[in-house]
Amino acid sequence: MSDSNVFFSCRDLNSYYGESYVVQGVSFEVSEGEIVAFLGRNGAGKSSTLRSIARADEPALTSGEIWLDGQALHEMQPYEAARNGIQLVCEDRRIIPGVTVEENLILAQIAEPKGWTKEQVYELFPRLAERRKQEASSLSGGEQQMLAIARALSRDIKLLLLDEPYEGLAPVIVQEIERMLQKVKEQGITTIIVEQNAMAALKLADKAIIIDTGEIVFNGSAQEVMDNQALREEYLAV
Repeated sequence: MSDSNVFFSCRDLNSYYGESYVVQGVSFEVSEGEIVAFLGRNGAGKSSTLRSIARADEPALTSGEIWLDGQALHEMQPYEAARNGIQLVCEDRRIIPGVTVEENLILAQIAEPKGWTKEQVYELFPRLAERRKQEASSLSGGEQQMLAIARALSRDIKLLLLDEPYEGLAPVIVQEIERMLQKVKEQGITTIIVEQNAMAALKLADKAIIIDTGEIVFNGSAQEVMDNQALREEYLAV
Protein backbone atom coordinates (compact mmCIF):
# COMPACT_ATOMS: atom_id res chain seq x y z
CA MET A 1 0.00 0.00 0.00
CA SER A 2 1.13 3.56 -0.72
CA ASP A 3 1.68 6.05 2.11
CA SER A 4 -0.83 8.81 1.32
CA ASN A 5 1.56 11.43 2.74
CA VAL A 6 4.37 10.55 0.29
CA PHE A 7 4.10 11.91 -3.24
CA PHE A 8 6.65 9.57 -4.86
CA SER A 9 8.47 6.55 -3.52
CA CYS A 10 10.58 3.58 -4.65
CA ARG A 11 10.70 0.52 -2.44
CA ASP A 12 13.36 -2.14 -2.84
CA LEU A 13 13.80 -1.82 -6.62
CA ASN A 14 15.81 -4.60 -8.27
CA SER A 15 16.58 -4.50 -12.00
CA TYR A 16 18.75 -6.42 -14.44
CA TYR A 17 20.29 -6.03 -17.89
CA GLY A 18 20.45 -9.71 -18.77
CA GLU A 19 22.41 -11.22 -15.89
CA SER A 20 23.90 -7.86 -14.79
CA TYR A 21 22.35 -6.78 -11.49
CA VAL A 22 22.26 -2.99 -11.99
CA VAL A 23 19.70 -1.69 -9.47
CA GLN A 24 20.09 -3.36 -6.10
CA GLY A 25 17.40 -2.77 -3.50
CA VAL A 26 16.96 0.96 -4.16
CA SER A 27 14.48 2.73 -1.88
CA PHE A 28 13.79 6.46 -1.47
CA GLU A 29 10.98 9.01 -1.17
CA VAL A 30 10.42 12.41 -2.78
CA SER A 31 8.07 15.16 -1.65
CA GLU A 32 5.85 16.95 -4.13
CA GLY A 33 7.64 19.84 -5.84
CA GLU A 34 11.16 18.74 -4.84
CA ILE A 35 14.13 18.58 -7.18
CA VAL A 36 16.34 15.59 -6.49
CA ALA A 37 19.91 15.24 -7.80
CA PHE A 38 20.57 11.54 -8.39
CA LEU A 39 24.35 11.24 -8.50
CA GLY A 40 27.21 8.76 -8.80
CA ARG A 41 30.16 7.77 -10.93
CA ASN A 42 29.81 6.42 -14.47
CA GLY A 43 28.22 2.98 -14.37
CA ALA A 44 26.95 3.39 -10.80
CA GLY A 45 23.34 2.65 -11.79
CA LYS A 46 21.87 6.16 -12.01
CA SER A 47 20.31 5.97 -15.46
CA SER A 48 19.26 2.37 -14.88
CA THR A 49 17.31 3.45 -11.81
CA LEU A 50 15.67 6.27 -13.76
CA ARG A 51 14.66 3.87 -16.55
CA SER A 52 13.31 1.41 -14.00
CA ILE A 53 11.15 4.16 -12.48
CA ALA A 54 9.81 5.08 -15.94
CA ARG A 55 8.99 1.39 -16.54
CA ALA A 56 11.20 1.33 -19.63
CA ASP A 57 11.73 -2.02 -21.33
CA GLU A 58 15.35 -2.16 -20.10
CA PRO A 59 16.60 -2.77 -17.52
CA ALA A 60 14.00 -5.35 -16.52
CA LEU A 61 12.40 -4.53 -13.15
CA THR A 62 12.24 -7.87 -11.36
CA SER A 63 10.89 -6.72 -7.99
CA GLY A 64 10.02 -3.66 -5.96
CA GLU A 65 7.32 -1.00 -5.80
CA ILE A 66 7.05 2.43 -7.45
CA TRP A 67 4.33 4.77 -6.21
CA LEU A 68 3.41 8.16 -7.68
CA ASP A 69 0.61 10.17 -6.14
CA GLY A 70 -1.08 7.00 -4.92
CA GLN A 71 -0.70 5.14 -8.23
CA ALA A 72 1.20 1.81 -8.41
CA LEU A 73 3.55 2.39 -11.36
CA HIS A 74 5.24 -0.98 -10.83
CA GLU A 75 2.05 -2.63 -12.04
CA MET A 76 1.96 -0.58 -15.26
CA GLN A 77 3.38 -0.72 -18.75
CA PRO A 78 5.56 2.27 -19.84
CA TYR A 79 2.71 3.95 -21.76
CA GLU A 80 0.42 3.55 -18.74
CA ALA A 81 3.03 5.11 -16.44
CA ALA A 82 3.32 8.04 -18.87
CA ARG A 83 -0.44 8.52 -18.85
CA ASN A 84 -0.30 8.63 -15.05
CA GLY A 85 2.12 11.54 -15.02
CA ILE A 86 5.69 10.23 -15.38
CA GLN A 87 7.86 11.62 -18.18
CA LEU A 88 11.43 10.51 -18.94
CA VAL A 89 13.72 12.80 -20.98
CA CYS A 90 16.44 10.46 -22.23
CA GLU A 91 20.07 11.40 -22.66
CA ASP A 92 19.75 11.09 -26.46
CA ARG A 93 16.70 13.47 -26.36
CA ARG A 94 14.81 11.48 -29.04
CA ILE A 95 13.77 14.49 -31.10
CA ILE A 96 11.46 13.46 -33.96
CA PRO A 97 13.37 14.16 -37.21
CA GLY A 98 11.82 15.58 -40.35
CA VAL A 99 9.26 17.73 -38.55
CA THR A 100 9.37 21.20 -37.01
CA VAL A 101 9.73 22.26 -33.39
CA GLU A 102 6.02 23.00 -33.20
CA GLU A 103 5.08 19.70 -34.80
CA ASN A 104 7.17 17.90 -32.16
CA LEU A 105 5.07 19.62 -29.49
CA ILE A 106 1.81 18.82 -31.29
CA LEU A 107 2.77 15.14 -31.62
CA ALA A 108 3.53 15.02 -27.87
CA GLN A 109 -0.11 15.91 -27.22
CA ILE A 110 -1.80 13.41 -29.52
CA ALA A 111 -2.58 11.02 -26.67
CA GLU A 112 -4.56 12.09 -23.61
CA PRO A 113 -4.11 13.49 -21.06
CA LYS A 114 -2.55 16.74 -22.26
CA GLY A 115 -0.34 19.08 -20.24
CA TRP A 116 0.99 22.55 -20.94
CA THR A 117 -0.28 24.39 -24.01
CA LYS A 118 2.12 25.50 -26.76
CA GLU A 119 1.72 29.07 -25.49
CA GLN A 120 2.81 28.07 -21.99
CA VAL A 121 5.78 26.15 -23.40
CA TYR A 122 6.85 29.06 -25.59
CA GLU A 123 6.63 31.43 -22.63
CA LEU A 124 9.08 29.23 -20.71
CA PHE A 125 11.26 28.53 -23.76
CA PRO A 126 11.31 31.73 -25.87
CA ARG A 127 14.11 30.32 -27.99
CA LEU A 128 11.80 27.53 -29.12
CA ALA A 129 9.13 30.10 -29.96
CA GLU A 130 11.64 31.81 -32.25
CA ARG A 131 12.37 28.50 -33.96
CA ARG A 132 8.90 26.98 -33.99
CA LYS A 133 8.91 26.52 -37.79
CA GLN A 134 12.49 25.19 -37.92
CA GLU A 135 13.15 21.49 -38.44
CA ALA A 136 13.80 20.13 -34.97
CA SER A 137 16.78 17.99 -35.93
CA SER A 138 18.63 21.11 -37.13
CA LEU A 139 18.55 22.72 -33.66
CA SER A 140 21.69 23.03 -31.56
CA GLY A 141 22.27 20.50 -28.79
CA GLY A 142 21.04 22.94 -26.15
CA GLU A 143 17.93 23.79 -28.13
CA GLN A 144 17.18 20.11 -28.65
CA GLN A 145 17.44 19.61 -24.88
CA MET A 146 14.96 22.46 -24.36
CA LEU A 147 12.60 20.84 -26.87
CA ALA A 148 12.90 17.45 -25.18
CA ILE A 149 11.92 19.02 -21.84
CA ALA A 150 9.16 21.05 -23.51
CA ARG A 151 7.69 17.88 -25.03
CA ALA A 152 7.62 16.26 -21.57
CA LEU A 153 5.80 19.29 -20.17
CA SER A 154 3.27 19.02 -23.01
CA ARG A 155 2.00 15.88 -21.30
CA ASP A 156 0.02 15.88 -18.05
CA ILE A 157 3.13 15.63 -15.91
CA LYS A 158 3.60 14.90 -12.21
CA LEU A 159 7.19 13.61 -12.19
CA LEU A 160 9.90 14.75 -14.61
CA LEU A 161 12.90 12.41 -15.00
CA LEU A 162 15.94 14.00 -16.64
CA ASP A 163 18.82 11.79 -17.76
CA GLU A 164 22.04 13.82 -18.20
CA PRO A 165 20.33 17.07 -19.31
CA TYR A 166 23.67 18.98 -19.40
CA GLU A 167 25.59 16.35 -21.38
CA GLY A 168 27.69 17.93 -24.13
CA LEU A 169 26.39 21.45 -23.55
CA ALA A 170 28.49 24.59 -23.20
CA PRO A 171 28.48 26.19 -19.71
CA VAL A 172 26.40 29.17 -20.89
CA ILE A 173 23.72 26.78 -22.23
CA VAL A 174 23.83 24.76 -19.00
CA GLN A 175 23.04 27.97 -17.12
CA GLU A 176 20.10 28.64 -19.43
CA ILE A 177 18.73 25.12 -18.88
CA GLU A 178 19.19 25.61 -15.12
CA ARG A 179 17.11 28.81 -15.21
CA MET A 180 14.35 27.00 -17.07
CA LEU A 181 14.37 24.07 -14.63
CA GLN A 182 14.08 26.55 -11.77
CA LYS A 183 10.95 27.92 -13.45
CA VAL A 184 9.65 24.36 -13.84
CA LYS A 185 10.20 23.88 -10.11
CA GLU A 186 8.21 27.06 -9.43
CA GLN A 187 5.29 25.37 -11.20
CA GLY A 188 5.41 22.64 -8.53
CA ILE A 189 6.64 19.85 -10.83
CA THR A 190 8.63 17.18 -9.01
CA THR A 191 11.92 16.45 -10.79
CA ILE A 192 14.69 13.84 -10.52
CA ILE A 193 17.91 14.71 -12.33
CA VAL A 194 20.60 12.18 -13.18
CA GLU A 195 23.67 14.23 -13.96
CA GLN A 196 27.41 13.70 -14.23
CA ASN A 197 27.95 17.43 -13.62
CA ALA A 198 27.29 16.96 -9.92
CA MET A 199 27.88 20.52 -8.74
CA ALA A 200 25.52 21.98 -11.35
CA ALA A 201 22.79 19.53 -10.33
CA LEU A 202 23.36 20.16 -6.61
CA LYS A 203 22.98 23.93 -7.04
CA LEU A 204 19.47 23.35 -8.39
CA ALA A 205 18.40 20.48 -6.12
CA ASP A 206 16.72 20.34 -2.71
CA LYS A 207 17.77 16.78 -2.08
CA ALA A 208 20.65 14.53 -3.17
CA ILE A 209 20.85 10.78 -3.55
CA ILE A 210 24.18 9.11 -4.32
CA ILE A 211 24.28 5.63 -5.80
CA ASP A 212 27.31 3.34 -6.06
CA THR A 213 27.34 -0.09 -7.75
CA GLY A 214 23.55 -0.11 -7.84
CA GLU A 215 22.98 0.76 -4.17
CA ILE A 216 22.17 4.04 -2.42
CA VAL A 217 25.07 5.20 -0.24
CA PHE A 218 23.76 8.68 0.64
CA ASN A 219 20.29 10.18 0.93
CA GLY A 220 20.05 13.70 2.33
CA SER A 221 20.05 17.37 1.46
CA ALA A 222 21.92 18.77 -1.53
CA GLN A 223 23.67 21.21 0.78
CA GLU A 224 25.12 18.35 2.83
CA VAL A 225 26.83 16.98 -0.27
CA MET A 226 28.11 20.41 -1.28
CA ASP A 227 29.56 20.85 2.22
CA ASN A 228 31.11 17.36 2.44
CA GLN A 229 34.27 17.25 0.32
CA ALA A 230 35.22 13.73 1.48
CA LEU A 231 31.86 12.37 0.35
CA ARG A 232 32.15 14.06 -3.04
CA GLU A 233 35.70 12.79 -3.58
CA GLU A 234 34.79 9.22 -2.65
CA TYR A 235 31.65 8.83 -4.74
CA LEU A 236 31.60 11.70 -7.25
CA ALA A 237 35.28 12.45 -7.90
CA VAL A 238 34.65 16.21 -7.42
